[in-house]
Amino acid sequence: MKWSDVLIVGGGIVGLATAYQLTRNYPHLRVQVLEKEQQLAQHQSGRNSGVLHSGIYYKPGSLKALTCRRGKLLMQAFCEHEAIPFEICGKVIVATGQRELPTLQMLAERGQANGVQCEVIPVERLREIEPHAAGLQAIYVPEAGIVDFRRVCERLAERVREAGGEVVTGAKVFVMREVSDGVEVHTTQGDFAAHYFVNCAGLYSDEIARLSGLSTPARIVPFRGEYYLLSEEARGLCRNLIYPVPDPQFPFLGVHFTRTISGEVECGPNAVLAFAREGYRKTDIRWRELWTTLCYPGFLRLARRYWRTGSGEMWRSLSKRAFVRSLQRLVPEVKAEHLRPAPAGVRAQAVAPDGKMLDDFVWVDTPRAVHVLNAPSPAATASLAIGEQIVQRLAERF
Repeated sequence: MKWSDVLIVGGGIVGLATAYQLTRNYPHLRVQVLEKEQQLAQHQSGRNSGVLHSGIYYKPGSLKALTCRRGKLLMQAFCEHEAIPFEICGKVIVATGQRELPTLQMLAERGQANGVQCEVIPVERLREIEPHAAGLQAIYVPEAGIVDFRRVCERLAERVREAGGEVVTGAKVFVMREVSDGVEVHTTQGDFAAHYFVNCAGLYSDEIARLSGLSTPARIVPFRGEYYLLSEEARGLCRNLIYPVPDPQFPFLGVHFTRTISGEVECGPNAVLAFAREGYRKTDIRWRELWTTLCYPGFLRLARRYWRTGSGEMWRSLSKRAFVRSLQRLVPEVKAEHLRPAPAGVRAQAVAPDGKMLDDFVWVDTPRAVHVLNAPSPAATASLAIGEQIVQRLAERF
């Protein structure tokens, strides 16, 4: 049995950032990271739009708001130190109808309360920043940025290994139990034991928690986000980041335009129920996982509450024409022939039994473990700050 002081399950950006912070602050501890895939960052961490979020969307004083602001500064400093390319390019959040103007103003006030550099701008200023964007007003957020989070994960893993930590791939957990002096974990790469355990398993975080005997406050429901890329000749329609005003009752940001650090422009995502937790294609189905979702009372209540919104998302998934119409609200010159399919992502959305989608980060402690049960966007931006806070939780027990 392989032994460590702290064992982390999940080789995505939150797990690796936690390992990195542990090895920096407690270099004498032995830290191990277990990842079930053969390579790191294969799921949420490597399948997102690569945006460095400013924190404008989140309720002032919330864990999300505070952690995002701190995490963005840490991420920028890490990328500068490690010579990882990133760019502070700015973004606009555009109101395309009169009904969106009160929400736009609320977002601007929320951003300013969070310390975000942002301002409401008229359509003339919007056209200077994004000449092809349509709207009545917009919020300009000059401090938003872009980065390749997969590359960040690779560098975090390098630094963990250099500090004496171990990152084990191909290690799928199938048994876990807490014992009096720690935890024991059985995986496809052998057996592991540790004094303390951190669950950063993302799409399977609730499953790992239940393996340990924990009764979780929510269940993960997977939502697939489907994207297109703008063709090379149409990339000039978006200079940087163009976002719609989000529905304040729905924790998804709506289809938007995102320039990536490699120079491509992503369009999307929509949000539809995935038929598997790693269901990146419409044809990806794991019947046990799908059945578990469909029988979960929280999902049934969620579906009843948002059936109209969900129907629109499903139709946009099936109809490219409908997807294009959504994009044209922001950039009218976009045409169907400008779009080509891009890889999809799956969001691990924690849903409570009453049907509410948990919007903030959720961490649950046991005597020997910290379980990260909900870490949606902006978790990648905030990952180093999340790692800091997990280390602080563990430090009280060291």
